Amino acid sequence: MKVKRKIIEIDQELCDGCGMCVPACAEGAIEVVNGKARLVSEKYCDGLGACIGQCPKGAIKVVEREAEDFDEEAVAEYLRKKGKRAVFVSPNNWPVQIRLVSTGMPFLRDSSELVVSSDCAAAVYDELKSSLLGNRPLLIGCPKFDDAEMYVDRFSEIFKNNNIKKIICVIMEVPCCSGLPMILKRAMELADVQIPVEEVVVYVNRF
Repeated sequence: MKVKRKIIEIDQELCDGCGMCVPACAEGAIEVVNGKARLVSEKYCDGLGACIGQCPKGAIKVVEREAEDFDEEAVAEYLRKKGKRAVFVSPNNWPVQIRLVSTGMPFLRDSSELVVSSDCAAAVYDELKSSLLGNRPLLIGCPKFDDAEMYVDRFSEIFKNNNIKKIICVIMEVPCCSGLPMILKRAMELADVQIPVEEVVVYVNRF
């Protein structure tokens, strides 16, 4: 059944067949055929665009058009034949590494609030999903081991290209995590925007 929805489009002129988009698609919707990346089947593509940030040529974009509806059962069966197991979750709660996210991804465009967490905090804060996420997208990273300047530039572009109205920043009670709120502040200055930030600090329970 054809419906109007978001789906990826691959510019065959720009694509050089490097294949970096293939592992980025968890559904296996992209394969390199005759030296070019191609959509295996419309029903395997969820339209989230996780592959976009991996294309060095900018050959992939998300468009809205008539396409076969995304079929979770078909994807699960397709992956099962490849020896993989598919588990589906809400796209709004799709955690993405800050250094990998494409600033124009649909889950960012469609949300006015954003949760930004250090990866350590996301790993130990058991109630993060139930108490903070809701329908907010989650971006995770480490301000100590990754390039802080790259984070500033990435968030600046996110703030410029999306209508973010609130940020919830989740960090650990350790010095290296303290850089994350500072990165957000600098990114807002660069983007010339003011966005309220609610800071959540995860402490060790010593009792």
